[in-house]
Amino acid sequence: MMQPIVLRDLKAMAADSELAWEPFRSGIDIFRLYPAEPNEAAAALLRYQPGASVPYHRHTGFEHILVLSGSQTDDNGTYTAGTLVVNPPGTRHTVKSLDGCIVLAIWAKPVQIEE
Repeated sequence: MMQPIVLRDLKAMAADSELAWEPFRSGIDIFRLYPAEPNEAAAALLRYQPGASVPYHRHTGFEHILVLSGSQTDDNGTYTAGTLVVNPPGTRHTVKSLDGCIVLAIWAKPVQIEE
């Protein structure tokens, strides 16, 4: 049985270079909070380098994005540190970060990349 995940001072934790970041996409690293299971929820920290982007993707379930540092831009606007964005199922967008950012991403279900 998995134990509860407790993240104290998430913003400071995300800035910690000692985390086991892994390559995710070009210019984006990921630190998984728990392993993703097929068709199940997942949560991770994403670290965007300046100019990094994610191509169009569709949400099959709710996506919650909490911007911890920097800023992130999608088709609906630019979001700075402290902003929570909730993308409902069926929506699609691309995401980029001009200056770089770190976000907490929680996916109710996997996203579908449209490359």
